[in-house]
Formats: sequence, C-alpha cells, structure tokens
Amino acid sequence: MKQERIKDLFKDWRVLTLIILLVLSVVAIYPHFDNKGNLTTNLQYGLDLQQGAWLQLEFQAEVVGYSTTEPVNSFVTNLSKTLDTDVIVVDTNHLEIRKYYTQEQLESYFEAEGGKVISYQPGVSKDTATLVKRILEQKINTMGTKDAKVNTLTGVNNVARYVRVEMAGVDMNEAQQIVGKQGKFEIRILTTGNESEHVLYGDTITSVQVPTKDTSGNWGVGFTLSDAGAATFRDAAIKYGATVDPDHHQLAMILDNKTVYSAPLSSNLASSLQSEPTRNMVASTGTGTAGQTQATNLEIHLRAGALPVDVKIAGSGSTSASLGSHYMTMCLIAFILALIAVAFVIFYRYREPRIVLPMVLINASEIVILLGFISVIKFQMDLPTIAGLIAVLGTGIDQLVVITDEILHEGIVPSPNIYLKRLARALTIIVIAAATVLIAMLPLALMDLSTLKGFAIITMMGVLVGVIVTRPAYGKIIMEILSE
Repeated sequence: MKQERIKDLFKDWRVLTLIILLVLSVVAIYPHFDNKGNLTTNLQYGLDLQQGAWLQLEFQAEVVGYSTTEPVNSFVTNLSKTLDTDVIVVDTNHLEIRKYYTQEQLESYFEAEGGKVISYQPGVSKDTATLVKRILEQKINTMGTKDAKVNTLTGVNNVARYVRVEMAGVDMNEAQQIVGKQGKFEIRILTTGNESEHVLYGDTITSVQVPTKDTSGNWGVGFTLSDAGAATFRDAAIKYGATVDPDHHQLAMILDNKTVYSAPLSSNLASSLQSEPTRNMVASTGTGTAGQTQATNLEIHLRAGALPVDVKIAGSGSTSASLGSHYMTMCLIAFILALIAVAFVIFYRYREPRIVLPMVLINASEIVILLGFISVIKFQMDLPTIAGLIAVLGTGIDQLVVITDEILHEGIVPSPNIYLKRLARALTIIVIAAATVLIAMLPLALMDLSTLKGFAIITMMGVLVGVIVTRPAYGKIIMEILSE
C-alpha cells in the first residue's frame, strides 16, 4: 500500500483502538526476566499449571422441610436445645440444622417437639454457604496465600453440600493447615489514653448470629458468651469503669492484632451488668448500607475464622511443581501448533499472503488482548482457560473468513459502496453468532464449582473482544488491502 494510505489506516479509530489495546495488554502482561534469568509475566496460573493443592469440603449439616402445630419461635428454640446446635429458619417451610443428623434421627426429635420432617437435604442454605465462602476467603487472604479460589456448589433447591478450596503454590499439608486454622480473637477495654486491658478471648464466644436490623434501623450482630465468659466480662466492665462511664471506656474487638470493632457499652447493657452477668449481647454497627456491610464483616471477625458448621474433607488433590511445568509446556506447544494450523488452512484457502497475514495477526492480537485482560483482573489460568483461548483462536478465524468471503463474493473486489454493504452484512452475521455463543456459555460461567467455568468466561470474553474491537479493525484493514 502507498505510504499515505498506511497513514490513513493507522488514523482510523477502529485500527487505532486495536493498537492501543495491544500496547496496554503487553504492558499489563509485562513479560520480563526475573533474578534467575527466567522469562516471566504478570499472568497468574492455577493448580493445573503450577504446584498447588485443592480441598473439597462437605458440610456436616442439613436443610429440612418441616411442619409443626407449635409456635415457630418456641419450636425452633426447643429443637435447638434438644439437638444441641444452632437451628436456623431458612424460610417458612425449611430449617437449617447446623450439625450432622440422619433423617431417621431428626424425625424422632421433631416428633418429640411437636413437628414432622417433610424433606431432608444434606448441606446448608445458600446464605450459610455464602458466609462460609467469605470466611474462607478472608482467612486465606489474611494468611497471605496468593492465587486462591473458594467456590461453593449450590443446587437448584438452594442447598449447598460442598465447598471447594484451591490454593496454588502450597502443598497439601499447608492447605489443610490454612483452612483449619482459627484466628486469635480478643476483647479488650480501654482504660486511660491509648492503653487497654484484656477481657476475653474468642473461645468464650459460644455462638454468633447472622446480622439483623432492629426497629430503629440499626444493624447489629448478636453473639453469646459462655457462663464463665459472661462473668469475666461483667467483672472487667465494672473494674475498669465501662458500666459507669461507657464513653471513655470503650470495648475493642481485636482479630490477629488488628482492631475490627470499637464501641462503648449501650446504656441498657451497662445498667444490667451492674446487677448480673449477661450472656447474650449485640454489637451495633449503624444504619444503612454501611452498617449492614460492617455487620456482615463483624460476623466473620467474631467467628475468628471458625466456620458456622463443621466440615469434613470429601476429596483432595495436589499438583507437583514438575507436573505443573510439564502441563504449561504442553499448553504452549498446543497453542503454537493451533496457530500454525490455522495459518496453513487459511493460506491453502486464499493463496494470497496479503490476506492471510492480516488474518493471522488479527487473530493473534485477540489472544494478546485477552491475556492482558486476564492479567489485569488477576484471573487464574488453568487447563480449561487455555482450552478457551484455543477455542477463541478457532472461532475468531471463522468469523474473519466470513468477512473475507462475504466481501470477495464471486471472487470480485467490490466498489466502496458495495463493500460497506457486504461488510455490514458480514458483521451482522457475526454479531448473531456471537450472541448465540454468549447465551450458550452463560450457564457454564455462572455455575458454582464448574471446572469449565474458566473455559466459558474466556470464550465469552473472546467473543466480546472480537465483535467490539478486532472484527471492525479487520474490516478496515482488508478494505485497504483489497482496494489496491
């Protein structure tokens, strides 16, 4: 092409957008040599491509459909005492029993309290599964473990039975220690200045409730102390003046040497502590969305990393460093071979390097943009993700063939007006095909604990990048080439 036409081509907004995204993607990927002289990038790899371990945990709880002739509140309270565990109301017809019981055992307990078991599902409610996921994520982040994923498997009945934890860069023993370790939780009372005195440790908290909102709109988290803990708390509150001057003797909750909550005793609690210990307390966090968010986080802190239900390891596995390196090498070879195969087929079809080269480069640029986006969002690359990239390579070249064949209908280079009409028709076909792919991949992308989730997400991202960026740019480039 002439020099002027090349300049005009690079000034076109479609081509310019592609170039800018390519540059930004390379910066995000940041290929460089480390201290050992090995080429590395900002890309994060999952368990398939580096050393790591995974644990699949099974909840020791069940969601039970029930009926009762007794008042619901009294029935749930009595059942909780009988079963010696927390019983949570899921909805009007279902209860969550946070301890493992067989259906036969529960039927006898329910009958004794004036109820009847209608249905039985091992696992926990969706809300409890979400709480477990947040606790595990926070625990893993606190431990400084990188490249970790926590996913729960929730069925169509909104009951989750398993949670899967994946941690790259750690061995199996370390993974089990991280998941099972509980943080150090402490309650202290402010005395004078910035000094404070120890009151309780987290082992005196016997239960933690879900965040609730009172009649005045204040959010809070209820928790229960043991008898010994309640007595110790009362003695310390009186000794350090928290009951007579709450504002100057606030309570501070500390998790792993970090203050997570600080507030004075309420007037009602300060007054009641003067006469007797109190086991049940509520930590208020304020109103609105901010109060709700703080209450949600405080619930996790109060648990100090302890899960609301017991779990047992239902499955586990690990990948050695040598095996991960082997997988990575094989994936790289597979990707290069796929790109060569695509180039060969396209050259065999068109026999014109001026057409084949832009198609292959556009296709490769799409992969670079995807890798840049993956690097920015810290998405882990595993074998399904690599498969998604290779699938994008294939579907992307298909769409470029559609554009090229539509423009070169009957082998004749069209006039500019006809060219634009044919390009618009080709892009319409591509958009419809892309929408079909997005709809087909959406269920996989949204499914919990799906090993194909990475494949679906990368495929959808590739379709969007193609439709929005690379296809329009290719249309402009091929027009300049064919107009010569």
